Amino acid sequence: MEYKADFLVIGTGIAGLSFALKTAKYGKVAIVTKKNIMESNTSLAQGGIATVCKSSGDSFELHIQDTLASGDGLCNPKTVEIVVNGGPKHIRELIELGVKFSRKDDINPLDNNEVFDLGREGGHSRKRIFHSHDMTGMEIEKVLTDHVKNHKNIRIYENHIAVDLITYSTRLKRGSIITTHEDYCCGAYVLDINQKKVKTFSAGITLLATGGAGKAYLYTSNPDIATGDGIAMGYRAGAAVANLEFVQFHPTCLYHPQAKNFLISEAVRGEGGVLIDDSGKRFMPKYDKNADLACRDVVARAIDNELKTSGSDSVYLDISHKKSSFIKKRFPNLDKKCLTFGIDMAKEPIPVVPAAHYMCGGVLTDIHGRTNINRLYAIGETACTGLHGANRLASNSLLEAAVFADKAAKQATLEIKNINASIPTTPNWDETGTTDSDEVIMVTHNWDEIRRFMWNYVGIVRSDKRLERAQRRIEIIQKEIKEYYWGFKVTSDLIELRNIAVTAELIIKCAAFRKESRGLHYNIKYKQRDDKFWRKDTVLRKPYIG
Repeated sequence: MEYKADFLVIGTGIAGLSFALKTAKYGKVAIVTKKNIMESNTSLAQGGIATVCKSSGDSFELHIQDTLASGDGLCNPKTVEIVVNGGPKHIRELIELGVKFSRKDDINPLDNNEVFDLGREGGHSRKRIFHSHDMTGMEIEKVLTDHVKNHKNIRIYENHIAVDLITYSTRLKRGSIITTHEDYCCGAYVLDINQKKVKTFSAGITLLATGGAGKAYLYTSNPDIATGDGIAMGYRAGAAVANLEFVQFHPTCLYHPQAKNFLISEAVRGEGGVLIDDSGKRFMPKYDKNADLACRDVVARAIDNELKTSGSDSVYLDISHKKSSFIKKRFPNLDKKCLTFGIDMAKEPIPVVPAAHYMCGGVLTDIHGRTNINRLYAIGETACTGLHGANRLASNSLLEAAVFADKAAKQATLEIKNINASIPTTPNWDETGTTDSDEVIMVTHNWDEIRRFMWNYVGIVRSDKRLERAQRRIEIIQKEIKEYYWGFKVTSDLIELRNIAVTAELIIKCAAFRKESRGLHYNIKYKQRDDKFWRKDTVLRKPYIG
C-alpha cells in the first residue's frame, strides 16, 4: 500500500515537529516516528536554548565569538551568523506557541526579556540560556506535539521506522537516459512495527530529522532511539556526510548502576558546581583557565585523564555549597532523580562520568537544509550545517534546530510548487525469498560488540592503532549484517543494527582520515591542531556503482 504526502518528515524532535508545523500550511504532511511522538533527543534536553538577550549585557558578536571558539576553527562563519542572529525571533515564536521559559518573577510581557531567568554553561561568556527549569526539551516537545496533533494537515505514524529512502534519477549520457542514485528523493520505505509490514511513503519533499547516534557507544546520554538512522539512510542513498569524527562526549552523566542514560546538566556547573576527585580536590583549574566552565571537549578529556590516572570509577560534581532551596527550585528534576538513587545533591557530590552525547557531524547540507540529493533535506542533529565545527557550544543545538527548521520549511514550500504532482509510481517493498529471523542473537551480539569497540577504540582519546582495530572489526560485522539482512524479513532491531553499523563505520573512517587533534577529535599520535592541512571538513560520499 502506498501512502502519499507533500512533505514526509522522519523524526519528531524540535527540528522535525517545527518543520511539520510550518510546511502544513502549504500541503499534507506525514510524520514518521519509530516510537511514540514524544520520544526524542529533544525531550531529554535539560539545559536550554542559547539566545542573545541584549538587556543582560550580551550581544550577537559575543555569542558568535563563543560559538567560533568552541568550534575550534571549523565552523562556517556564515552559518554561525545566521543561527545566532535568528535566535530571538525563534525564542519569541516558541513563547507564542506556549513554551514557558523560567522567569525571575510573574511578569509576563514578551518585550521585556529581563524577566527571564537566564543560565550560563561551559564556553559561554554571558548568561544567555533560556530554560524551563531543568526540563527545557520536554517543555518544548510537549508544546510542539500538542500543536502537531491538532493540525488538520498533519498525520502522525507512530511505531513506524524508516528502512531506506526511495530515490529516482534521470541523467542523459550519449543521448540516452541512464540512472544514478543521486538525482532526487521521493519518499521512503517504512516498517510498521506493530503490523510487521513495510509500507511505501511517497512525498514531494523528504526531511531527515532523526537525531543523533549516541547508541553507537557503550555509554551514552542518548535514548535508545538514537541509532543514526538519518545519517545511515542518507549515506546509503548517496548523500554526502561530513565531520563525523567529532562526537561530543558530555562530561557529566550520573554514575550509578541503576541510572540508564541520565545526564547531569551542564547548567549545574553554570550555577557554581565544581568537579572534584575522590579526595574532594578540584582538578579543572589545572586543565583550563576557565576551570569548570571550560568547553565540553576539554572537560571530558580532563575527566578521562583523571579516571585513567587514579583508577577511580568516577569523579564527582559538587554543588552542595548552594542552598537547598535554590537547588530544588533551579533543578527540580535533577534533585528528584538523584534522590531516587539515594543521592542528595544539596548535601553531597554527585558521581559522574563522561558519555557519548552529541554528533557535531552528519548529513551535509547548505544553509537551507538541502542535501546534495534533490528534494531531500536534513536538519537537527542528523545534519552537518557548519554551525558546530569541531565542537558544539552548549545549548546551541536546540537553537540550530529551530532556525534550520524555519529555513528548510521556507525553501521546501517554495520547491514543492515546482514539483510535478504526479510523483512516479514507486515499487512496493520486495521481500521475496526472505523468512522470519531465527538468529536474533546475531543482532544482539553485533550491537554489543560495536558499542564496546567504539567506546574503547573511537572514544574520547584515539590512536591510529585503535582506529585500525575498529576498522577491521566493523568490516567483519558489516559483512555479517549484509548476509543476514537480505535473507530475513526486516525487523526494527535489524534496521537499527544496520544503521548503527553504517554510522559507526563512517565515524571510524572520518577519525582515521583526520591526522591532527582538533575539538572533539583527539589522536595521541597527532596531538596538535594543524591549520595548514586540516582546517577543512571531512566529507564522505558512497561511491556510485552503476
